[in-house]
Amino acid sequence: MRRQSETLLLVPLLPIFLVGMFPMFLIALLGFFGLALFGVLVICVGLASSNEAHDNFNHDVIVHGYSRGSERSARASDMHLAARLGLRLEAVGAGMIITAAIGLCYAG
Repeated sequence: MRRQSETLLLVPLLPIFLVGMFPMFLIALLGFFGLALFGVLVICVGLASSNEAHDNFNHDVIVHGYSRGSERSARASDMHLAARLGLRLEAVGAGMIITAAIGLCYAG
């Protein structure tokens, strides 16, 4: 029995890597402005994560109705956990933007 090479598993991922390599390279070349741009992207991910958590909770309440207290509190806990993660991402993104602004002021 012939064994397949593991490198053949990576061949379908190569175009994704090549397409994603250039924006990341561009962000690195932009310096502090690239850091600020990356911070804005991180804030957008945090907002999307928080909105998705609230959307899932509202969808469960609307579609399935109000469930028992323990199940409802578990779903609310999941929503709060995801919202806190989104808030942390927003804080990290804001920190990156502030760091980039300080870097632009002092390095420029």
